[in-house]
Amino acid sequence: MTTSKLDRRGRTSIPKAIRDALDLRPDDRLVYRIEGNAVVLSRELAFPDATHDPFRTFHEWDSESDRAHYADL
Repeated sequence: MTTSKLDRRGRTSIPKAIRDALDLRPDDRLVYRIEGNAVVLSRELAFPDATHDPFRTFHEWDSESDRAHYADL
């Protein structure tokens, strides 16, 4: 089991094992779904009708410079 601590302002860090499992990166959006007394956390898909963001496949095109240049596409 992986845990994290909630701070006084209601913030927590997502442990590396979870970030790796969900392939989370800076600026990713998260989805929280409440199921009974549990919360299911997932990565929001950039393209809801696709299974993945094509830019995640090509990591060499995932720099801050690339994101800035292709932001308007």
